[in-house]
Amino acid sequence: MARRVDPVQDRLRRAALEQAAYQAIFDYGFASVTLADIAARAGVSKGTLAYHFGSKEELLAAVMRRFVRTVTAATRRALRLAPTPGAKLRAYVDNQFYGVINTKRFYTVSLDLLSAAARDAALMNVQRGFVAANLSLDMELAALGQDAGSGLEARAWQLRALVDGLSVRFLSEEAPELERYRAICLAGLSALLWPHLDGSRAG
Repeated sequence: MARRVDPVQDRLRRAALEQAAYQAIFDYGFASVTLADIAARAGVSKGTLAYHFGSKEELLAAVMRRFVRTVTAATRRALRLAPTPGAKLRAYVDNQFYGVINTKRFYTVSLDLLSAAARDAALMNVQRGFVAANLSLDMELAALGQDAGSGLEARAWQLRALVDGLSVRFLSEEAPELERYRAICLAGLSALLWPHLDGSRAG
């Protein structure tokens, strides 16, 4: 008789494995990390990982889907709770640069995904989902800007380009100053959203 799988426990187990994989990919890099490394960090056998995910590539895809959903949902919730356009913008920035370690970890793993996706069609589909999730979120922010109905998607692209550019620079610094990056990001996004107000709308 086949063992019944508790769907709640199964989801919790997958979440724990994905968290362990996320940390292992950050520590070792996707190209170097092995299923044995991830299994050791998670305290399970390689067979357990294979049962849940099949391969290292499928595990990376699952990891990125989970953390993209988490970051996107948290940022969207923060935007909706903020009472003013300026507060929404600050909430957005705070969620893009959410602590030094968290920011380094997320963008390091994200760049690993992009690098691997350049040579793997299935991972590229995950990367495209990542881009689509970001665009949906960035469109909400872009809609706060002047002339919101004009060139909304182009403005969303510009907002994301600024965040991504700062994030890459953030990774290159040994000891980045979180508040400095937040301030620079806030000023840059304000200039894109409200170019005729000298950033005063963000105050």
